[in-house]
Amino acid sequence: MEHSAVPARLIAKIVLVAAAVFALLYLLYVVRSVLLLLVIGVFLALAVAPVVNLLDRWRYLPRWGAILLVYLGIGAAVFGVGLVLVPPLVEGVDRLSQDLPGYVEDLRANETLREYDDRYGFIGELQEQARELPSHLGAAAGTLADVTVGVFASFLQLFLILVIAFFLLIDGGRISEFVFAQLSPDRERRARTVAADIAIAVRGYVAGNFVISVLAGLVTYTTLSLLDVPGALPLALLFAFLDLVPLVGATVGGLLVGLVVAFVDFPTSLIIWGVVFIVYQQIENNLIQPYVYGRTVQVHPLVVIVAVLIGAALLGILGALLALPVAAAVQSVVRDWWRFSHGAEARAASSAPPEPAPQPGTA
Repeated sequence: MEHSAVPARLIAKIVLVAAAVFALLYLLYVVRSVLLLLVIGVFLALAVAPVVNLLDRWRYLPRWGAILLVYLGIGAAVFGVGLVLVPPLVEGVDRLSQDLPGYVEDLRANETLREYDDRYGFIGELQEQARELPSHLGAAAGTLADVTVGVFASFLQLFLILVIAFFLLIDGGRISEFVFAQLSPDRERRARTVAADIAIAVRGYVAGNFVISVLAGLVTYTTLSLLDVPGALPLALLFAFLDLVPLVGATVGGLLVGLVVAFVDFPTSLIIWGVVFIVYQQIENNLIQPYVYGRTVQVHPLVVIVAVLIGAALLGILGALLALPVAAAVQSVVRDWWRFSHGAEARAASSAPPEPAPQPGTA
């Protein structure tokens, strides 16, 4: 019995396709850092495009001037925030480090904690760690200096991101129109819909996340100031920054702030902060976020959690921040594919010729 031989041409085709796929994957791995800069540049361009378009309507300002003006505004805002807030941050951390040993000693005033300390001696260990905290802060200052130097060393990457976003803001419309023109009318409509969904999701995410984080910082600062917690401003800034990370950031920030509050006044201030934090989280999760994100970034919470975990594992905080708009973009593509595939099935079913009616007398 003869076995049919596999044609050599088919084997060669499979090998060539596998080699091409492997080469493409290897190329993507090699240029992954460039692709990351491109993704961040696209994200930045989509985020600032509404402001640039608004300034571009002013006939005395060319579009490139509007882009540079937005860049200058962002740089001035970052520099101004650092100039105004970094000195209080350093002062607050230094004051907390000086007062922390006294806070630990005050724990003995609580009858319950004193009983556990007599049994396990944990307050003595805390006092030792508190006395060593200033030296740890000195080491942390050195690390901060290294990070600062590293940021300046990454200036070239920042410059490239700004250049990519600049050219996208200048010629992005013409580039997208050229790409759309190469597609068939049906595919062009689909591509325009997906692109519009992605742009709306990114812009809504940036604006909404900023507003929510500012509100979280204001609530934290007000609460800590009323509780007379030292370093209220830096703690509020820390909470607002962590609140930028979807879902998990606010929880981590609340725990860190609660740890500091526990040293200041246990358990009264800690209970008050816990109540405020839980109530605010419920309001943010059930009222503020649905209102802000409801019409822009419509992503299921499970998808958000998975996206944030994957983004954090790949790129750290940057990946967690980019996770939601990336998930929204992927969801837009999948939604379009789903609509198209089911629409094609429906059109095929409606265009199928009807089955002939059975003739009389036939079985």
